[in-house]
Amino acid sequence: MSSNTSFKAFALLILLALIWGTSFILIKQGLKVFEPQELANIRVTAAFVFLLPVALLRLKQVSKADYRIIFVSGLLGIFFPAFLFSTAQTQISSSVAGILNTLSPIFVMIMGAAFFGQRFAGLSVVGTLVGMVGTVILMMARSGGNISDINYYGLLIVAACALYGTNVNWVKFKGHHISPLTLTSVSVMLIGPIAVAYLFGLTEFTSKMQHADGAWTALGFVVLLGCMSTALATYLFTVLLKISTPLFASSVTYIMPLVSVGWGLLAGESLYPGHYIGMVAIIAGVWLANRK
Repeated sequence: MSSNTSFKAFALLILLALIWGTSFILIKQGLKVFEPQELANIRVTAAFVFLLPVALLRLKQVSKADYRIIFVSGLLGIFFPAFLFSTAQTQISSSVAGILNTLSPIFVMIMGAAFFGQRFAGLSVVGTLVGMVGTVILMMARSGGNISDINYYGLLIVAACALYGTNVNWVKFKGHHISPLTLTSVSVMLIGPIAVAYLFGLTEFTSKMQHADGAWTALGFVVLLGCMSTALATYLFTVLLKISTPLFASSVTYIMPLVSVGWGLLAGESLYPGHYIGMVAIIAGVWLANRK
């Protein structure tokens, strides 16, 4: 990368860490009123409404063959992870969710090797194992070492990281010719109607907005989540992916735990020694896996 491109890439990395690191506390606030499936669909619907005008202007740039690429990206990078994170955070603190999300770069590498012909050897294997051990430690942090008490909801975030890792490679190798704004806006436009139909047809969202205490405040948090963390951040991440590498772009998760843990502590969440040990192990694993 040139010096100007390198500066832009690092600036985007820091901005994304701040935005996405705040996502987990916003999810926690939304879950005070809404069920996980309601929150996920509100999040996608907000992003859909926010980006729809842009998407309509960008449709002329999309070829028929590109629609499949864009739709799959929307499902992998936005729709399914929204459900996984909101469900996981019913039983996991926002701090721990943010730490577990650090696994994303490892899954970028794993999915790249499995499906996109990328190299996966040497320290990458060691880093992956260390990161996975850190994940188990993190999920057992409050269990007193009892395997039966492990918090399996953490596996939902692991699954979301696997989807993120697949999407990063998918965009880099299949959608590299599509502009970031077009890819982001049109992907949200394609998945948005699914979320809208689900939200108003299969949930109690309308009733809660009329009768539940704190519903409008919770809605504000989730709309902010959708517009900022889903719509804006997805666009910025796609820009970062275009000017850097998949592993560099996904390394935003190195910084995110600092933001998510900070918000969690301010909100009164407690972290145990196992949480810190697990976080260090995951970050060390990601660092080892990313070394050339």
